[in-house]
Formats: sequence, structure tokens, C-alpha cells
Amino acid sequence: MLYENHLLASIALALVVALIISFLTSPVVKSFSYKVGAIDVPKDGRRMHKKPIPRLGGLAIFIGFIVSILLFAQITKQMQGILLGAVIIVVLGVVDDITPLPAMLKFVIQIVAALIPTLHGVLIHVISNPNLFSPNPYWNMGMLSVPITVLWIVAITNSVNLIDGLDGLAVGVSAISATTVLVIAIVVSESQVAIVMAALVGACVGFMPYNLNPAKMFMGDTGATFLGYILATMSIQGLFKFYAVVSFAVPFLILGLPIFDTSFAFIRRIAHGQSPMRPDRGHIHHRLIDMGLSQKQAVATLYVISAILGLSAVMLTTSNELKAMVPGTLPSYSAISFPAQATMSRALLLKKPQEWMYSPTSAGSASAKLCRVGKRRYRAGATWLTRASVHWAERRTANSSS
Repeated sequence: MLYENHLLASIALALVVALIISFLTSPVVKSFSYKVGAIDVPKDGRRMHKKPIPRLGGLAIFIGFIVSILLFAQITKQMQGILLGAVIIVVLGVVDDITPLPAMLKFVIQIVAALIPTLHGVLIHVISNPNLFSPNPYWNMGMLSVPITVLWIVAITNSVNLIDGLDGLAVGVSAISATTVLVIAIVVSESQVAIVMAALVGACVGFMPYNLNPAKMFMGDTGATFLGYILATMSIQGLFKFYAVVSFAVPFLILGLPIFDTSFAFIRRIAHGQSPMRPDRGHIHHRLIDMGLSQKQAVATLYVISAILGLSAVMLTTSNELKAMVPGTLPSYSAISFPAQATMSRALLLKKPQEWMYSPTSAGSASAKLCRVGKRRYRAGATWLTRASVHWAERRTANSSS
């Protein structure tokens, strides 16, 4: 009991210290942004703001996070690798926010930053088999552990960056994801992961007053890539590593929104014959705005979806498989199926991103039609998932007995 109280106190202090430092350093970082010219000018249709806004806010998030970590977390070999890679990501982000860099150069540096924690022991060794009907419940990555780990870190780093398109969206979704990992870490008694996630939550919350609509400051690539990097590396430490029985599902639920949006963006661009790295106005938050929602409404909608996914992930780690898979995962899927999947399905049918630019009335009728299709798919998917969950539970019971 004494240890648990001490752990909870450390977690609370890590969160509060990061929050206060992030909040207090944000005005300083804002002034610094103006001095170095790190200003986001609304020069194309993708940007939602109408006037130039400083975009180095991620530096305040990083400062709040790193101070809290140095005060409350144990700096193990793995943590050293994670922090060293984070410094590289932040430096890259600061330079890019001041003077935009070529996409390929940033990609190469991100791979180098991802290799550092990997070489310090932050690796995906084993994941649960996504094939529920396979006799082998786990996959051992073996020699593939390094490239898969690097791919995961780089992918999540960029996924969070890609959803940073509305005031408060990326920082809020990251805070929700970090809170989910924090809760899971507390449940499975991973104290160091919990402290790191508490520091990340605090740093995000401390910056949010400056980033919520109407935003006074953006966190830029500095903040978005840093948040994605920390979520990716700590998900390996706290989810892939310590809770292998649901490791395949849980990280993808926690980071479901950025993963889905990024995957969808790449598929859409390739289908249109474009480079997958080419920016466009076709992300889920752009779609919601084009359907007639305000920035605040669109952000709130995506917050709710992210929270439902996070709740499903917590249920998967705290309940037995059958109870979690059916009432936990299906509500999150249905939450996306009706409002968001209809939007995404419509996007798949578009030949050009600009074709979405029609009135809210036509958007609503199209979404209603696609919603009916989504409901039919949902019913079929629900039946399959229920049967698969029963089979998985029976298989795991048989394995435990033997």
C-alpha cells in the first residue's frame, strides 16, 4: 500500500510539474518564435487559420516533459535511447519550423532517431497473432524486430504530425492516447511507463490553452513529431513488451485515429496517382469541416472517437478477452462506422480531394446513404467478431489447461 501511494504521488507530481512548466514556458516560446521567424502563414487551402501564427509551441511541450522526466523517472538504458532520439526529433522539428526542410531529408533523420532507442533495447520482440484461428497465439519477430520497430516509430511519428490540421486536434488526441497508456500502465504496475506518460499528459494539457481554437500558437512539426515519437516508443515499452496477450490490438486502438487517417491518406493519394508524401486537403478533419462542422465541433468529434478507442484498449487489458472484444471493441468500431466511416467511405470514392467541396446539405445526404451501407457492414462484422472472439477465448482456455 505504501509503495502504491508513493507511485501515485510520483505520477501526480510528474503530471503537475510538466503541466506547469509547459504552461509557463509557452509565452516565452511564442516570443522566441517571432524572433526566429517560425511563423505559419496561411498560404494554401489546407490551412484553417486566417492570420500568421507562431508555430514553435512543441518546444514548450518538450521542455515541460523533459524536466519532469529528469525529476521523477528512472533513466535506464532504454530511457536514455528514447530521450536521445527525442532530442534529435525536436531539433529536426525546430529547424523545419524555422526553415522548411525536404521531406526525404526529414524521413532519413527520423529513421536515425528511431534506430537510437532500438539499439538501446527498445524492441518489438513478440506480438500476439492477429489471426484468431491460428494454433500459434504469438509471433516471434526474430531478426525482423529491428526493422519492424523502426517502421512503427517512424510511422506513428508521422501519423500524429499528419492529423495536426485543426486547433488543438493533435495535442488533444495525443493527450487522450497518453492518458490511455497511463491508465494501462497503472493497471499492469508498470511504474516507469506510467510516470513518463503522466509527464506527457501534463505537458500536453499545459500547452492546450494556447492551442485550442482560436489558437494563439501552433506546436508545429516540433511538437507533433515529438508527441508521435514518444507515444510510439513508450507503446513498445508499456504495451508490446509487457502485455503481449493483447499487444496487437491495444496499440492500434490507442493510436487508432492517427493510424487510420494516415493509412487512408496514403491509399487515397496512391489511388489518385499522387505521391503518398504529397500534402492535400483530404484528411478526416478537413472532411468534417467540409461537411459543415466548425473547428470546435470537428475537434470535439475526433476527441470522442479517440476516447472511445482508448476506452476499448483499457477494457482489453482489464477484462477477459471475450468480454472486452465484444462490448469493448464493437462500440468503438460502431462509433467510427456511423459518423466517421461514412465520411471516410465517401472519400474513397472521390477522384480528387477538391470534389468534397460541396454544401453541407449534399454532404449530409451522401453521408446518410453511406451510413446505411456502414450499418450493414457493421452487422456482418459484429457477427464475425463475436464468433471469432468465442473461438479465441476457447482456444486460450484450452492452451491454459494444457
